[in-house]
Amino acid sequence: MPAKPDERQYRMMSTPLFVPQAETIELKDEDGNVVSSAPNNRFASECYVEGYATTFEDPYTLFEDRDGWKYVEIIDRHALDDADMSDVIFQYDHEGRVYARNTNNTLFFEANDHGLFIASDLSKTSLARQMYEDIAAGNVTRMSWAFIPSEEQYTEDVENRVFTTRITRVKKVFDVSAVSYPADPNTEISARHLVNGEIEARRLRESQQRELDRKRKEIALRAKSMSIR
Repeated sequence: MPAKPDERQYRMMSTPLFVPQAETIELKDEDGNVVSSAPNNRFASECYVEGYATTFEDPYTLFEDRDGWKYVEIIDRHALDDADMSDVIFQYDHEGRVYARNTNNTLFFEANDHGLFIASDLSKTSLARQMYEDIAAGNVTRMSWAFIPSEEQYTEDVENRVFTTRITRVKKVFDVSAVSYPADPNTEISARHLVNGEIEARRLRESQQRELDRKRKEIALRAKSMSIR
């Protein structure tokens, strides 16, 4: 199933968004006396937060449907190699106010071996500082990101009832967001959106197989009945 072109998708990650306890860099003079110190963060900001918008090579379950099938997704380590990340914003629940942006040097991100790391300076506006306070207080603890996938691979493990999507290429990243509480993904309408009709196709295949098995049993019973006569 090819990815739908130019369809923006969202993922809430279990990786936390938090205010780190930063190490301090100390500058010393020739006699070894400390002359100045600064936090070892991506931004020299009193309102600094960091986290991972997504992780790589880390299978996570999107949802489990009523038939007992589990739908798993993996973000490939190189999925972001060619992605357009020229203008990425930091939002709350993917909408409304922009709290930081890479184009004005208040949002930093990089893909490393673990995932898409983000760091943000939330000191520039009063509303951004309020967001920082919510994160520091533990009221907002999760992250999400919005993107368009351009290449995906699919595998189906019928025996264990697991359908796996591997996103191998991302076309564009729109935003990274702090999220209050993720939308419940365990609904069939969300399931249909995420796997692009796979649930309906699989149920049709299973229904056809059941009908075929029923007809085979019926033919076998008729044959047995005729042989007895």
